[in-house]
Amino acid sequence: MGSGKELLILGVLVMVKECLTECSLGFNTAKGQCVDWNECEETPGICLGNADCVNTNGSFLCHCHQGYAHSKGLVNFAQDGQCQEVNECIGFTNICGPAAQCTNLMGSYKCTCNLGYSKSGFSNCTDINECYEAQMKQEDLCGSEGTCINRNGSYWCSCSKGYTNYGNNSTKCSSLKCDSFNGNGGPASSLGGLADILFMMRNSCLALSNPSAVSEVKTDGEALLEKLFTAAESILSPGKLNSSEDVSGLLSTMENAIMLIGPQLKDKHTRMETTETEVEIAVQRGKTRPTGLIQLTNEVATLDTDWTTAAGMGPYPGFALAALLSYKKLEKSVNRSFEGLKGHEKDGVTPSFQISSKVVSVMVSNPNTQQLNRNVTITLRHLQDTEESDELSYICAYWKENGTWSTDGCYQQESNATQTVCTCEHLSSFAVLMALYPMKHSFGLQVMTKIGLTISLLCLVLCILTFKFCRSIKGTRTTIHLHLCICLFVADLFFLAGISQTKPVGGCSFVAAMLHYLFLAVFTWMLLEGVQLYRMVVLVFNATMRPLYLYLTGYGTPLVIVVISAIIRPSGYGTDQHCWLSLKDGLIWSFFGPVCFIIILNVFFFLVTVWKLAQKFATLNPDLTQLHKIRAFTVTAIAQMCILGLMWVFGAFLFQEDNTVVAYIFTILNSLQGALVFFMHCLLSKQVREEYAHFLSCICTPQKKRYSDFTSTNPSSSQSQAFRSGQHTGESQI
Repeated sequence: MGSGKELLILGVLVMVKECLTECSLGFNTAKGQCVDWNECEETPGICLGNADCVNTNGSFLCHCHQGYAHSKGLVNFAQDGQCQEVNECIGFTNICGPAAQCTNLMGSYKCTCNLGYSKSGFSNCTDINECYEAQMKQEDLCGSEGTCINRNGSYWCSCSKGYTNYGNNSTKCSSLKCDSFNGNGGPASSLGGLADILFMMRNSCLALSNPSAVSEVKTDGEALLEKLFTAAESILSPGKLNSSEDVSGLLSTMENAIMLIGPQLKDKHTRMETTETEVEIAVQRGKTRPTGLIQLTNEVATLDTDWTTAAGMGPYPGFALAALLSYKKLEKSVNRSFEGLKGHEKDGVTPSFQISSKVVSVMVSNPNTQQLNRNVTITLRHLQDTEESDELSYICAYWKENGTWSTDGCYQQESNATQTVCTCEHLSSFAVLMALYPMKHSFGLQVMTKIGLTISLLCLVLCILTFKFCRSIKGTRTTIHLHLCICLFVADLFFLAGISQTKPVGGCSFVAAMLHYLFLAVFTWMLLEGVQLYRMVVLVFNATMRPLYLYLTGYGTPLVIVVISAIIRPSGYGTDQHCWLSLKDGLIWSFFGPVCFIIILNVFFFLVTVWKLAQKFATLNPDLTQLHKIRAFTVTAIAQMCILGLMWVFGAFLFQEDNTVVAYIFTILNSLQGALVFFMHCLLSKQVREEYAHFLSCICTPQKKRYSDFTSTNPSSSQSQAFRSGQHTGESQI
């Protein structure tokens, strides 16, 4: 029992001891003593991210890393809240100073000095004296005619008179010549509006090259470019330019103006478009030459080159420029002047040329554009989608200053139906030309033409001799037929001998003018025949017309038309393929217009004639002999008009491409003209047949027999009687 009490007492004592020796929170028992527990070491990461743990006696504290702050604004904290990154660039005003840019980092920030400043210390940037440093390094910042002036954070180049940096003060001073905008009485005096462009660009050029003027007037390249293209639009919008000199003057002025305006533009790429033009300009600036590829493009062309070619190998002015300018309608004004194109013959055939793309101008700041160190590539879209063939090929050409096309230094790289890729050794204004090789007419057509026209000429000679010397058919109608045959004979002679003789140009123009005149005269005499028939039916007793009036009308009217046409369109007489009127510019209507008018009048006269004849046949006592004669005249005149008119229906398409069938039909109808006139007006005429029979009998009968016949029959009396009858009616009988 005693031992039980002892055990109870011992247990109570132990419990009391344990209660008296227990340590507080944050302490551990060590050798019977309470010792601080280092939570920071024993529990890594007890402070959340971006904070440091600091042990304290019986506890710990958390402190945010530099660049971070507690979400509740506490400096010392245990485990409530977290550390967030502090944006020093926003939270601290001007932390990097006025000459630097602040960049926030995770838990920190970085100061970057502005261009023209260097770092001095952690956050201070000081100005760089570029002029002094360049002098120490023997570098040329402003060029030989420029003075370097240090500015806070930069430098300026002050240029001497006659030199400019195009308003970019940190660019080298380069020589600026304004003579190209003088005009000197060239195209500016004849091309309206070009003088205004030259005046505007010259004033701008002089202002740039004058240091005092530059300081007073702020350059605005964009505004000047807009003024330039507005003025160009006023020149181009009326339509086609009249001469090659005008075209050359406009192209040269536009190129020089863009070379002056380009360096003044603020943006690296500038694009501007009007109803007449479209331009894209690329500019790179810097102390060193730019490198890399350049591609400028629009709807009609693409330029591929590089900045090394654009800048050139000469003195670097501190910038490089490349520009692509396209003209939307100028191809109509330059679809000529192909005489400088040589060496494009194929199988002995000299091609004709025409423009097959829009005209584009390419400009670079390289002063040596006539011999580039690397070729440029220009892709030009065709006006019409046409594949190359034996009759058609595409040629890359450029416009020379003398106003002609040339292919020197430009080569076709590849071509398809839609576009042609050209590579050129120099720069200018470019276009794709279409060389057309006309298919030579077959040998059969040539033989048919020569034989047919020869037969026609022989028949016309017989007609002329008949109408001239056959006294029994003398009269107004015979006079008309005589001169119609003369005109048709000479026209066929010119056609046979000179229609294809395109060289020399002056001779070809003369042949074309003569053909124009003679064929108009043929139709005019045919009109006079219709008038004569009308007078025979309506004015029965006064049907004759004075020869003087006939000559003035038959030869004078065509002459007036040809003279007026030659004055208005002298270059329209003769083409590259035929000595005939050009199908361009509407000159061909100086022939087809009068022809259509004459045919309409003749149709009117023939309708009235037929109507009057029908009335006369319906009378009680018609003069059947006279009426039958007039009816025969009318039928032959209508047949003649149909053949001649039908011939020129096909003649309207004769000088176009792919006209072999038309050429055959025209040749057949043209060959029928002489034979038709001879058949209708000679062989069908009874009086003419009698004259032929008498003439042949005189040749074939012996001399004695002819004398006997002459004395016994006295044919002169019958001839005189027939002549009197002809005088009464004014015509021969059929």
